[in-house]
Amino acid sequence: MKSLIRGITALSLAVGLGSAALAQEKTNISITRQPGILYLASHVMETQKLIEKHAAADGVAGVTVEWRTFSGGGAQTDALLAGNVDIVNTGTGNLLLLWDRTKGKVKGIVTSSAQPVIMVSRDPRIKSLEDIGPTDKIAVPTVGVSTQAILLQMAAAKMYGDDQIKKFDPNTVQLGHPDAVAAIANGQHEVASHFSAPPFQYIELKQSGVHKVIDSRDIVGGALTQATFFTTTKFAEGNPKLIKAVRLATEEAVKFIKADPKAALEAYKTVSGDKTSLDDLMAIMKEPHMDEFRTDPQGTMKFAEHLHKVGTLKTLPKAWTDYYLPESADLNGN
Repeated sequence: MKSLIRGITALSLAVGLGSAALAQEKTNISITRQPGILYLASHVMETQKLIEKHAAADGVAGVTVEWRTFSGGGAQTDALLAGNVDIVNTGTGNLLLLWDRTKGKVKGIVTSSAQPVIMVSRDPRIKSLEDIGPTDKIAVPTVGVSTQAILLQMAAAKMYGDDQIKKFDPNTVQLGHPDAVAAIANGQHEVASHFSAPPFQYIELKQSGVHKVIDSRDIVGGALTQATFFTTTKFAEGNPKLIKAVRLATEEAVKFIKADPKAALEAYKTVSGDKTSLDDLMAIMKEPHMDEFRTDPQGTMKFAEHLHKVGTLKTLPKAWTDYYLPESADLNGN
């Protein structure tokens, strides 16, 4: 949190410098993402150079995109606030947190996935969240603000009331998904449960004794946006054609995934180095609701209402369009 505050201060100073950067759009940009096929559109965008293609078609030639992978959303937002990356691709909670803390100087561009995330456990005692005891550890990508951490808070409020909204916070530990998979596979590791993400949750569920505890659709009551591209309003105002290119590239990538999921997964394996077989990944794509690659924000206002209720957000947005760029207002979001 201290690093987040320092980053926000740095961003505020940068924003205060005005619009001197409006004269010429950048040609070298950096974009972050996390591991997993929630970010499949980004792998298609990288291998097919879709942002570069759409930028060139709009008159911005010679664009190069550096894609950087971070284990959790917190590290990505720190990098954005420090000015080390231009665009972040992570969960809704991080977007809302930065939108609020910077007083609207960070906003969303477009989304690319709304697949369910599943909490799994190898502990036979833990069949539901009611079975979580004081010493049980649950791995999440980022404590407190990741999608998974917020989902646990939302579930606690439903189960025990608003005064117990952070009941499971002490149980959470921060682990990147690949590390959490290794922990679940190690019967001696203190972490026996993992609020996971595709494909890791399905890899874990194939392990002997690992079972589902709850998923995001159970908690939210429907689809929930996972991968969201967002940036500072300063970058968006200075680089409108690049923002347009990111959106068009995302839309093209999502269409490509739906038309040829095998080729999309081959792109994912090429970029990520994931050793999961292509056949296993194709089987994962057939799991319930794994076809939810979409560019319109889903369930984000439910997240905002929760974060405002617990005091994480000082400002309650009136609509999802408050924390997305004006160029995104035509998306069918909620």
